[in-house]
Amino acid sequence: MGNIGPGELLIIALIALLLFGAGRLADIGKGLGQGIKNFKQGLKEADEDPKKEDEKKAEKKSEKKSEKKAEADEEEEEEDEKPAKKAEAKKSDEDEKDADEEESDDEEEEKKVRVKAKA
Repeated sequence: MGNIGPGELLIIALIALLLFGAGRLADIGKGLGQGIKNFKQGLKEADEDPKKEDEKKAEKKSEKKSEKKAEADEEEEEEDEKPAKKAEAKKSDEDEKDADEEESDDEEEEKKVRVKAKA
């Protein structure tokens, strides 16, 4: 009594197969295998040197600093470009006004020509 032999294991396996079905047993086995794999991987990561973790953290911090610096540089460039853009916009507005004035002058001359041609 107390010893489980091959016959008893076979009976337990058959009962489990009847209760859960073949597909469900495969899913259970897969889940157990993944759980064991993740557990082993966690043990390996815990055994790594804490120095390596500190180095990784330092690398991440330096990457974040460089990203922030790049963003700040981009913002400065945009601010530097704003006055130039304003000047360009003002110049283009003036050019448009000049063009409008020239068109109105041309229209007036055409009217004068028409009036002279009618007379």
